[in-house]
Amino acid sequence: MKVVIVGGGAGGISTASNIRKLDKEIEITVLTRDNKVAYSPCAIPYVLSGKIESFDDIIMRTPEDYKEKDIDVITEVEVTEVDSDKKTVTYEKNGKKTVMDYDKLVLATGGNPFVPPMQGVELDGVFRIRNIDDGMRVQEAMKDAKSAIVTGAGLIGIEIAYALKQQGLDVILSEMLPQIVPRSLDKDMSDILVKYLEMEGIQVVLGKPITKLIGETKVEKACFGDEEIYDADMVIMATGVRAELDLARMAGCEIGRWAILVNDRMETSVEDVYAVGDCVESKDLILGSNTISQLGTTAVRESKTLARTICGKKSKFNPVLNSMVSKVGKLEFGAVGYTTSFAQQNRIRPVVQKVQALTRARYYPNAKPMDIKVICDGNGTIIGCQIIAEERVAERIDTMTLAITEGLTCFDLSNMEFAYAPPVSMVTDPLILAVEEVSKKFN
Repeated sequence: MKVVIVGGGAGGISTASNIRKLDKEIEITVLTRDNKVAYSPCAIPYVLSGKIESFDDIIMRTPEDYKEKDIDVITEVEVTEVDSDKKTVTYEKNGKKTVMDYDKLVLATGGNPFVPPMQGVELDGVFRIRNIDDGMRVQEAMKDAKSAIVTGAGLIGIEIAYALKQQGLDVILSEMLPQIVPRSLDKDMSDILVKYLEMEGIQVVLGKPITKLIGETKVEKACFGDEEIYDADMVIMATGVRAELDLARMAGCEIGRWAILVNDRMETSVEDVYAVGDCVESKDLILGSNTISQLGTTAVRESKTLARTICGKKSKFNPVLNSMVSKVGKLEFGAVGYTTSFAQQNRIRPVVQKVQALTRARYYPNAKPMDIKVICDGNGTIIGCQIIAEERVAERIDTMTLAITEGLTCFDLSNMEFAYAPPVSMVTDPLILAVEEVSKKFN
């Protein structure tokens, strides 16, 4: 069997590795336009900040390493055609076209940075962050820059804004919506994060999209709305990504609202064509409707399911909750499931409670405040959780991910046993305090 994988990101390269773990005979070829594979895009902001010394440190494998596993990784190619009837792909490298046949085709084409239409986006000094080469260009530009604007206050935007500030730049973080991290946090929780960013010296501009960038050949200023103009030696467009769907359409795959439609075995509507990663839609666990989950963790889970599918083994990809966690400076923030506003948009009447607790016993040194928000539906079933603190956020988000996955109510969780020791928790865990409080809102 010959498997061809288009895309060398988390979804594509993990699919190749997992197939090889299950089957030593399958012929595997990975085609990627990048010159590097098996690296962590999530780590790019931490290289820019100086927390991680070099971009080389975030590259886990080289194409030569995969050669030793009998996986052929062909870099710096552009796949131009897919013929699902003839079962061939055509790619170009160094001006030469090559036609390759396949038995199974995996589309792991990921997403392209979305750039809002505006004047000046093609000026020098305007950057998008998609891969290591983009990160290197930003790193080089930082050396001569004094001011920067990061537009788009999702996870990557916030992390890059903080990284630039750490390197001594004057930084503005802008978001066209009235809050940051709108997909994962409610405004009252995101306001905690805004306050922290402002304390760190980052100016946060909300509810005002950039309308144009100004400069002769290089960006010099950015205009917000009709009036406000700010200096900018560089502008980072962190306005999200859109699934790359050209090859999927060429192959005849059915496309949903945002991305490629796949079943729980990662099969597309076209026989012997599969898809994983940022270019596919997933099932939402709570409503059962389609959603997008453009997270590295999702792509890796999908790749394990797909590898088992291709190797003829039982497999099933479970619906998603989009659990996330990030760290900016000293502050960790995480979320899973629905926000209050998203629940309301989907005709769920949320029952919500926010509490503040401590990360350790109150008498133990260096106990930190922890803000927790729990969202339930009208039956008390937990459908969302948001946490902000200086420590121990990730494990509690994971706990709430499990609780939501198992359909637990706030009453169920309030009676569960949690481990305790003064250096790591209060005797009643902050999660228990939160669900106990929300439980009081039910008869």
